[in-house]
Formats: sequence, C-alpha cells, structure tokens
Amino acid sequence: MRKLVFLALAASSAFAAPAFAQDNSAGGAHVGVVGGLDILRPGSTEDSDLSGDDQSTEGFLYGVEAGYDIPIGSRAFVGIEGEATLGTGKVRYDTPDPNDFGYGQVKTGRDLYIGGRVGFMASPSTKIYAKAGYTNAQLKLLASDGTTELEDRYNLDGWRVGAGVEKAIGSSTYAKLEYRYSNYTDANLQYANGATTNQFNVDTDRHQIVAGVGFRF
Repeated sequence: MRKLVFLALAASSAFAAPAFAQDNSAGGAHVGVVGGLDILRPGSTEDSDLSGDDQSTEGFLYGVEAGYDIPIGSRAFVGIEGEATLGTGKVRYDTPDPNDFGYGQVKTGRDLYIGGRVGFMASPSTKIYAKAGYTNAQLKLLASDGTTELEDRYNLDGWRVGAGVEKAIGSSTYAKLEYRYSNYTDANLQYANGATTNQFNVDTDRHQIVAGVGFRF
C-alpha cells in the first residue's frame, strides 16, 4: 500500500507542476470520465490459503463521474461527488475453498460511490483535495461445469478515502489524478434468481490509481 501511495503522490506532484493561465473557479458543477488501475485483495483479517499475487485481482476500471463544488473564502472549497465504474479484474484457481480470497473464484463488477471532498486552490488552475464517502461494489461469483458458467453476485458495502489533484486544461475542461483506498465490511450474496442472503461481515481492501478528464460548467 505504501508503494501505491508514493506512486500516486509522486505522479500528482508532477501533474500539478505546470501553471496554466486559465482560471479554474473553486465552485460549480462538473462531469467526466475516469479510468485506471484497480487492485482488490483480502483485508488483514481475512484467512486466505492463497499466497503471493494469487491473493489479489488486478484490472482496469472505467466509468463516469459527476459532482458540484462550493467555494469557501478565496481559496478553499467543499463538494459532493458521485461515480459509477466497471472493472476487469478476475481471479481463478482450482480449489473450491470459499476461504480463499474470502469469496472463491470471482471477477469484479460495477462499483458505485457517493461522497464529499474538501480542498484548496494551489493556484488559479490547480485544485488539491481529499475525499471520503460510501461505496457499494459487486463481485461476480464464478461457477462452471466445464461447458456452462453460472454467476451469482456478492454485493459489498464499505467506505472510501482518497486524495487527488485537478488541473484546468481549458476554460471549461479539466484533468485529474487520484489515489483511493476502499474497505468493504458488509456483504450479501445475490443468487441468479434475484434472492439474497442476510448481510454478513467481510474484510476486503481495494486500491485504485485513477486519471480522469471532464467538463466544468
């Protein structure tokens, strides 16, 4: 995790270095697209028999975001934001033990997020911010008899924190870079017929390094 944080911060510093002349107001609405690295793995309390890289899924995430920022004073701002993404991560192995990876054979599905952010204008065109909120994700449980593959779904509830830098690249466009950490603590299993189990406890970590571009209006 420390390596991922260092990478995100180093990239953020390089990203924020140039000073553009455009004015990026601290307030207003924005919409955009995002994409980046998505790593899902058992949390520290999960007893997994797998070792090394087999304990995690690495894939690509992609999706859309929207939000609204409100200025506070001359440089600070607070905002609300939401995001919907899909992921490509998948883990497969022969053992049917559900303790492995905490779920069995899975691939990542959709990920929904809503939360807030707070930050300041490092320059007229650069925002530095921290964020936190609620995330709900799906993992698709894979089962196959060799010819037919069936999918049930785990619905995961958790929280997310992160930090990022956003840069104006025109009068109404922006680019950004973020690091986010999520932890999922509750889940239920949704069967193919729509029925769901009761909520149960889980411990699943998610690390993401995400870039985005969008429009501000």
